Amino acid sequence: MCVHDATARRLSPRTEAQDVGAAYIVCAPLNIFAGLPPRLPEQVIDTLLDADHLRIERIAPYGHASPRDLWYDQPEHEWVVLLKGAARLRFAGQDQPVELKPGDFVNIPVHRRHQVEWTTPDEPTIWLAMHYR
Repeated sequence: MCVHDATARRLSPRTEAQDVGAAYIVCAPLNIFAGLPPRLPEQVIDTLLDADHLRIERIAPYGHASPRDLWYDQPEHEWVVLLKGAARLRFAGQDQPVELKPGDFVNIPVHRRHQVEWTTPDEPTIWLAMHYR
């Protein structure tokens, strides 16, 4: 993550900075698995990047699923990869659900109605979702 830091002068070996006038842009790595509580009463959605035509989110349900009567119908495409745990997605008009394990990804076209039918109950399921136009 890169942030403006007007006070940054000394840099650690793992951090780089660019001089932008009086301020610096400091870049340091973040970990997608860090910062999740051990139990989640609700799924957590963290926006990692929000740009003009792209939004990247970390989504972390812990045994959560969509309510049976709720179908996501989004105004943008969504590419999602499962990083940890397991999940099952259901798409409207499709007989069989889609089972996902770590490393599996799916591209969901704009307005393709879908729901999360199941996620692992004994550990957080972690998705990386990219919403794009």
